[in-house]
Amino acid sequence: MLKAQTLKKIDHEIKKYPADQKRSAVMSALAIAQDEKGWLASETMDFIAEYLGMSPVAVYEVATFYNMYNLEPLGKYKITVCTNLPCGLSGGTDAAAHLKRKLGIDFNQTTADKKFTLKEGECMGACGDAPVLLVNNKRMCSFMSNEQIDQLLEELSK
Repeated sequence: MLKAQTLKKIDHEIKKYPADQKRSAVMSALAIAQDEKGWLASETMDFIAEYLGMSPVAVYEVATFYNMYNLEPLGKYKITVCTNLPCGLSGGTDAAAHLKRKLGIDFNQTTADKKFTLKEGECMGACGDAPVLLVNNKRMCSFMSNEQIDQLLEELSK
């Protein structure tokens, strides 16, 4: 189901917890599996559940609670925009509107070329840096003007 290298990374995370608490590595295991697969199919989550000795529903609860987990195939680049009140008032909603216009999609949609998926995000803990974008859950971009958003899209399109 998962590559040996991926399982090795999950095993590394499991070792951070007492032997009888390996289920504590569920968030890391899901993120690592998603890095390999691109998204979390039910078969992948079932595998993680078995690997960690958990019930599948417990894994689904984690995966559906946090928006960093992709439960369906997305574009190559998932761009998440924080629109919570502090960020929204500091340009987050304007940045989201600009991205929607530039990409021709709305939240939870993917461009026809499968390059970009646009998501609305919850607080990213960087309210003072608004507007804030997160690319593929790994790269945070702060103080994003429309020009900087255009540059980011151009860079990612290459």
